[in-house]
This record gives sequence, C-alpha cells and structure tokens, in this order.
Amino acid sequence: MATIEDGGPMREVLSDIDRWLAAGKRVAVARVVEVEGSGPREPGATMAVSEDGEVAGSVSGGCVEGAVLTEALEVLGGDGTPRLVTYGISDDDAFAVGLTCGGTIHVLVEPLDW
Repeated sequence: MATIEDGGPMREVLSDIDRWLAAGKRVAVARVVEVEGSGPREPGATMAVSEDGEVAGSVSGGCVEGAVLTEALEVLGGDGTPRLVTYGISDDDAFAVGLTCGGTIHVLVEPLDW
C-alpha cells in the first residue's frame, strides 16, 4: 500500500488532513484494500473525512463516496472501531449508490490516530 512518503494516494489528502487536525477535528480515512473484477479505482485509493463531513480524495471516482462518507462519520461517532465495507454490483446498496462497473471493492474505514 502506498504511504505518504512515496507520494501515493494518501499524499493527495494530506494537506486537508493536516488542516483538519490543526483545527482540532477528528478524521477518518477510507482506503480501497481490494478490488475484485472491474473497479473504479485501484487498491490504495484514499478518501479522508473530517468529523464535520468535509471530504478529500476518492475511493471510487464518485460511485460510492456518499456511502463511504456515512461509514466514516459512523466510525467517528461510534467507538472508533475500523470497518471493512464491501460494494459490488450484486449488493443492492452498492447499486443504489452507483457502483455499476461490474466489480466489487473492499474499503477499510478507520479513525486516523497519529
């Protein structure tokens, strides 16, 4: 998986994360950890969400961002337990939010704890 140092997907959202943390906001990070079949983005694609619902980055190019935003806010509002969520064409919820590429993506959503 890409890291901040190698300029990977996490780097795309770093300035927003830094700004949110400097403002005292809690942050969750969602990352594509696996793609089965055709997927909109590769593993490592990253999206960050502030506790206020601000979003940086993308895990699907727009297909499931709304659903991932909801998961991230629930992680931040709950006990902070990471979640592995799956979106695919056979999943009624995923189809409803627009993942029609025919594949399945697995997204890990966790609170940022630096």
